[in-house]
Amino acid sequence: MFEKIKRRATAPDDFDFLRRHMVERQIRRRGIVDARVLSAMDSVPRHCFVPADRLASAYSDCPLPIGDGQTISQPFMVAAMADALMLQGSERVLEIGAGSGYQAAVLSLLAQEVIAIETRPRLAAMARERLACLGHLNVRIQEGDGSLGWPVERPYDAILVSAAAPAVPQPLIDQLADGGRLAIPVGETENQQVLRITKRGGEIIREKLYHCRFVPLVGQHGWREFAPKAPSE
Repeated sequence: MFEKIKRRATAPDDFDFLRRHMVERQIRRRGIVDARVLSAMDSVPRHCFVPADRLASAYSDCPLPIGDGQTISQPFMVAAMADALMLQGSERVLEIGAGSGYQAAVLSLLAQEVIAIETRPRLAAMARERLACLGHLNVRIQEGDGSLGWPVERPYDAILVSAAAPAVPQPLIDQLADGGRLAIPVGETENQQVLRITKRGGEIIREKLYHCRFVPLVGQHGWREFAPKAPSE
């Protein structure tokens, strides 16, 4: 696995061109102008986070399947969610739904530390290996129910949820530091809206940002009916 990732990371110049084109056409032209976010999106080799049979579509303007019923999000949405957190570089960030590890890799270039929670052991293991191989050493992948957050290391300056919840999980609000921001897609399983929630002096401020469609968040404060099935005995 390590050697395959390294070969992808040193792929031909085509990927560099496609990544620059992605940043310019899919992200900058849609209104994401933060130079740090644009640089992070241009730096992370998205083709290293997709299955081998999807390499040709790695920089396409759409989500892609990564197995276990999960996807790697559309590039614009990855950038928009990161942008919504307004990171300066010194923050501790919690990501819910690590998936392939791509969003965590982008966040790792924008924050001091990233803790990403993934409920599916296979995806968690693959993301952990991939991120380590690519040198994102300030990211840790933990396994667990992301809808409960990761209270052992609270509070967090920012929390990003990479899956759609029926409502904002209270544990995530509780784990935000004062002044912290939470970006989360909320709504029905087929149609959601990204919210930015800011905690300030005990007050909770909610902003509606984007319409979107994410895979369901599973867990105690998510969509329990979509939880992974236990292996057959």
